[in-house]
Amino acid sequence: METRVAVISVILDCGDAAPLLNGLLHEYRDWIIGRMGIPYKAKGVCIVSVALDAPQDVIAALSGKIGKIEGASVKTSYSSLVTKEDM
Repeated sequence: METRVAVISVILDCGDAAPLLNGLLHEYRDWIIGRMGIPYKAKGVCIVSVALDAPQDVIAALSGKIGKIEGASVKTSYSSLVTKEDM
C-alpha cells in the first residue's frame, strides 16, 4: 500500500461545524499524525490543520467529507513523498 504525507487545512464556523469536524477526525484517527486547532474568537472561526500519512484515496475521502460540512473551507496539500507500507 502506498501512502502520502499531506496536510488538510480547514477554516470553519466554530458553532455547529466543530463537532462534525471532530467526529470525522475521530473516524480517520488511524491515519492522522497530528492536528492543531486554533479558535479565532474575534472572527468566530476555527482554524484547523491536520497532518496525515495515508493512501491517496483516504486523504481525498476525508477532505471531501470535511468540504461537505456547512461553513467549512478546505485546502489539501500533498507532499511528493510516497512510501510503501507493508500491511
